[in-house]
Amino acid sequence: MAYIYSEVSRTFSEYLLIPNLTTENCTPDKIDLATPLVKYNKGEESSLKLNIPIVSAIMQSVSNDTLAIALARCGGLSFIYGSQSIESQSEMVRRVKKYKSGFVVSDSNLTVNSTLKNVIDLKNKTGHSTIAITDDGTSSGKLLGLVTTRDYRISRDPLDKKVQDFMTPFSKLVVGKLGISLSEANDIIWEHKLNCLPIVDENQRLHYLVFRKDYDDHKQNPYELLDNNKRLVVGAGINSRDYEERVPALVDAGVDVLCIDSSDGYSVWQKKTLEYIKSNYNIPVGAGNVVDREGFLYLAEAGADFVKVGIGGGSICITREQKGIGRGQATAVIEVAQARNEYFEKTGVYIPICSDGGIVHDYHIVLALAMGADFVMMGRYFARFDESPTKKVKSGNGYVKEYWGEGSNRARNWQRYDLGENQNMKFEEGVDSYVPYAGKLRDNLETTLNKIKAAMSSCGSATIRELQETARLTVVSSTSIIEGGAHDVILKEKEY
Repeated sequence: MAYIYSEVSRTFSEYLLIPNLTTENCTPDKIDLATPLVKYNKGEESSLKLNIPIVSAIMQSVSNDTLAIALARCGGLSFIYGSQSIESQSEMVRRVKKYKSGFVVSDSNLTVNSTLKNVIDLKNKTGHSTIAITDDGTSSGKLLGLVTTRDYRISRDPLDKKVQDFMTPFSKLVVGKLGISLSEANDIIWEHKLNCLPIVDENQRLHYLVFRKDYDDHKQNPYELLDNNKRLVVGAGINSRDYEERVPALVDAGVDVLCIDSSDGYSVWQKKTLEYIKSNYNIPVGAGNVVDREGFLYLAEAGADFVKVGIGGGSICITREQKGIGRGQATAVIEVAQARNEYFEKTGVYIPICSDGGIVHDYHIVLALAMGADFVMMGRYFARFDESPTKKVKSGNGYVKEYWGEGSNRARNWQRYDLGENQNMKFEEGVDSYVPYAGKLRDNLETTLNKIKAAMSSCGSATIRELQETARLTVVSSTSIIEGGAHDVILKEKEY
């Protein structure tokens, strides 16, 4: 006879938080939302942390390079979708890694014999207005000068004019010596009122460029998620089919973390993928999705650096409807979190868990964290924003954006639902839909984070770890859910 769980499978909407004492130490302005992304040993810290407990879903309609940049600048992380060619996914990763850096390796370089036309063509190709002029036209050649838009006038200068005739020569440049710190480089930039500081060695060979705009940008984005080289952090989704070709390309592109994308992670295919990556590369990789302790333990023993929890809870997912497979998201997170804590006590290895799916309201994020998740993954939430890759479409008096599941015929991501058979989809496990357009990511995310901090403050928790240890939750009835919203009144129309 099949095993039947006695407890009801519950969703986030069936729970509320009970307030704890709010003290001076846990007011919203003092809340720390940093959280571990990958596993670590007891007494140590995670080698990769998030500054906010939010990542974007591995979906065609959500996580491309533009959204990855916007989210990383706010402290979160995107996993660029893997249901595309290896080349295009790797290029998206490269664009994120090149977006911002303290010490930038110049990828716009010419020689003194180049022409103004070459300058204009290169600027149009790369979007960079600062071009390094070296003896061999490479990023590591002997620096002879710089060209910026202040050095020429397209309306008056002939296109065949030689670079050596209008560049700012090395003798007139302020440069930094190789080995100086980023702080020292920024001091030189401010002291000499520069926009760009070349970093050269004793032989005048160019190594890096440091830009004023990067310093200003960081001051405006204090929580941005950066690697050791001051570049934005980015993840990428992979599958359990072409990982031997895809992973090396993504590593070469500079990806910081990988995640195996599957609707059902409790499979031998994920174990094989994890074992291959761990044997050949020094890069963290998450796995999933699972909904119970057995699934978690299987992936933990296989080497997963974090585990994703949730099957069938996404707004565009119809896996439960099609196959009858899944579990209420709240119940799944609670059980997996308990298994994670027991595993930590037994082995001394803490494996973060990610709650993926089931987030309808902002407060559901706090519930997921209180139940034991270290961070959440969302798709619909991010699909609404300008930075997502989908079209904005006029609908009635407003706008919507396209949003489709990876299991839909539109995505054709058969690898995500791979059961070891032929390369085709026999039926859909996702739908093609629209979501209300919501504007810029930063504006909406700021509101969400303020709600999270306010809820944590009411729970008397200054950190996510404190929330996990001290939060109190109660199951609610259907009538109490109704009671929690506006009721028995006539609402006024909002004025904008």
